[in-house]
Amino acid sequence: MKFNSNQIPVLFLLLMGIMVLQPANAQESPMEEDYFKILRVKAPEGTLLEVGGLTVMPNGNLGVATRRGEVYVVENPTGPRPYFRKFASGLHEILGLVYRDGAFYCSQRGELTKLEDLNQDGVADHYETIYNWPVSGHYHEYSYGPVVDEEGNFYVSGNVAFGNEEWWRGESRVPYRGWIMKISPQGKMEPWATGMRSPAGLGFIDGRLFYTENQGDYMASGGLWHIKKGSFAGHPAGLRWTGLKDSPLDLSTEAFDAVVDPRKVKNEQGRYIKPENVTNEDYLSLYQAKEKLPEITLPAVWFPYGIHGISTSEPIKIPEGYFGPFAGQLLVGDQGQSKIMRVILEEVNGVLQGAAIDFKSNFRSGVLRMAWGHDGSLFVGETNRGWGSAGDANEGLERLVWNGELPFEMRNIKAMPDGFEIEFTQPVDKKSAEDLASYSVQTFIYKYHPVYGSPPVANKMAKVQGVQVSEDLMRVRIKIDGLTQYHIHHLQLDGIRERDNFYSLVHPSAYYTLNEIPEGKMLADKDMSTYHSSGQKDSTEPASVSPQAVSSDENEEAQPESTDNIDEALVSALLSKHTCIACHNKDSKQVGPAYREVAKKNYKAEEIVALIHTPKPENWPEYATPMPPMPHVPETEALKIAQWINSLK
Repeated sequence: MKFNSNQIPVLFLLLMGIMVLQPANAQESPMEEDYFKILRVKAPEGTLLEVGGLTVMPNGNLGVATRRGEVYVVENPTGPRPYFRKFASGLHEILGLVYRDGAFYCSQRGELTKLEDLNQDGVADHYETIYNWPVSGHYHEYSYGPVVDEEGNFYVSGNVAFGNEEWWRGESRVPYRGWIMKISPQGKMEPWATGMRSPAGLGFIDGRLFYTENQGDYMASGGLWHIKKGSFAGHPAGLRWTGLKDSPLDLSTEAFDAVVDPRKVKNEQGRYIKPENVTNEDYLSLYQAKEKLPEITLPAVWFPYGIHGISTSEPIKIPEGYFGPFAGQLLVGDQGQSKIMRVILEEVNGVLQGAAIDFKSNFRSGVLRMAWGHDGSLFVGETNRGWGSAGDANEGLERLVWNGELPFEMRNIKAMPDGFEIEFTQPVDKKSAEDLASYSVQTFIYKYHPVYGSPPVANKMAKVQGVQVSEDLMRVRIKIDGLTQYHIHHLQLDGIRERDNFYSLVHPSAYYTLNEIPEGKMLADKDMSTYHSSGQKDSTEPASVSPQAVSSDENEEAQPESTDNIDEALVSALLSKHTCIACHNKDSKQVGPAYREVAKKNYKAEEIVALIHTPKPENWPEYATPMPPMPHVPETEALKIAQWINSLK
């Protein structure tokens, strides 16, 4: 999944396989690490900080909860010698922590617990159950939270279990697995919403409850949902309990299955068959299902799998005065890729939507929890046990520090009736901004089915018809032919340059989820530039496409297996293009096995191609995260990858 800098070719790839050559001066432009530095918060030797919860106390001390059931108070957490004091222990898989009115609150597997130090000796001496919920004992029944609203109510969420025979299918064995629960300070529980599969990230932000979801069955990719009472986020397991007292919705499993085929099919031996992706089928998308099941809540923002993470975690708001131009926006962690994404939200026609952009990568382990320090830095709690992540550690506590310098980035993105308006953090070079060759837009969506994840479908290149640059050079408005409601719009701005230093954008790629198209005035022809430096009539493809570098010809005949003359740069490009690097490394275990380990299996190249299209997780039982089907990878390209893998023997 992860390449060293000397392994990555100087290429930039669009999501669906168009390769763009980077400008000659791109390597001179500043990168993430030139603005944001990762510092380790050093723990005492022998302390395993598999962080499940973080919270900053009023005095600036840091509360740290671990998956091993411990709570620490860290004094002087931003200094060179932080002091760790064990506050509580003996708890069960803590995956959330808040500090309120002199006490810690955490979610264990089966309860919301209050921890107090009544005799003021620095150690908890009062453990109180605020509310407890059922557990079946299945390993996947994690519980997350709490987060707290303005009235002091707590919100917690619960993972689903998996079936015994249908080990791939999420199921809710006990109430309220696959739900979010609202719990009063006095311990009264109110079922709030369902449709969750693995709701690892809860956030109560600006009076609204959010949660993040991970890819899985019925969950095409990661996403950020705005949850109201009675929301249904899409996973059907929790519908089992909608008939119970106080349920905020009455959608039944039977009514759901009548719209979304559960694909419960048995073979000749009477055993259930694991659903797999079917290519060239008449598929159902989530927004199409919502037309028949209005209870469905669409994600405000999709996180494309393998690009913006593989297991999204906690959302957190950037406070005013913190991290410069990005105040008010959200940061969302990713456990699998050990990184943080930035989320820009706006409300259109009463519906939340917006864009996801990469922010900071290369944390030492999976990013699960975040909390703001009083000095303006961001504490990042990390873990990967049982889940797998990028990085060289299994756990960690780090701090992200901004150096105060202004990066050249897309600061804001707004939907327009005919395209998008993009605001920058610094003035743009007008010539590059008025050139249609600087932009490309691609649209796609996902299937809604009981298969583990979904390949991107309905992939189309949208035509960029024109661009208007603001007088202050801080904004551009692009007019698009091909704007598609409910689809994800991949905005690629490789050609945009900063005015004074001609820098490239630190992150030139954004993914905007267009739930609603706003009304308003269209961009008139007389008010926009239609200049294209390549001489193309439109920009349905970038000017710098290099079609000979990465072939996507489905009809090209597969060549016999050979390990001679392997083009490492070409293979690296293919691995990036198809997001293989999200989970696999050449030499070391990551989310998935190293390519050298795959080579040791002695598969024929054609067998590897078949496994790319239809993976068999049972071949790798030691890996917790199953590989999703990749049927959209052309056979010719999969074969090149397979031949390279076999060359590593």
